[in-house]
Amino acid sequence: MPRFKAYNYDQNAIVVISYQDQLQPGTFEHYLIEHKLDLSVFHPKYRNDAAGRLVYDPAILLKIILFAYSKGITSSREMQWCRETNIIFKALSCDTVPHFTTLASFVSRHTYEIEALFEQVLLVCHEQGLLGNEFFAIGGCKPSQWCWSPSVFYYR
Repeated sequence: MPRFKAYNYDQNAIVVISYQDQLQPGTFEHYLIEHKLDLSVFHPKYRNDAAGRLVYDPAILLKIILFAYSKGITSSREMQWCRETNIIFKALSCDTVPHFTTLASFVSRHTYEIEALFEQVLLVCHEQGLLGNEFFAIGGCKPSQWCWSPSVFYYR
């Protein structure tokens, strides 16, 4: 009878991971938010300059939400689960763990700001030659209905 090396899925392991190494250079979800979008539209809603609790940076929340949307994940509970179990989500969020209610609240409280960012996203896509210069229209859609792949945004 053949002899095989033993394995055990119940074992724990400590693994050292560089989050930066997990993010491919120029990826849409990381590069766009860090280098191309003006996120200052979110700042007026936060009033914790002098006192108050620290809040999650909108850049981190957007990375989690937009990456999840790009994978077809629209449930905030599933986003939190992915954030806890998927290395790319961990890397995008720098190992912060926003609660699913924080993610859902961010989307619902910042609908207009997120919609304003969508225009910036389309301009960046146009600069990169990712849009086919064909007819494109959006009317009355919610941010949770936006979808994209690294090469195209579309309305679901």
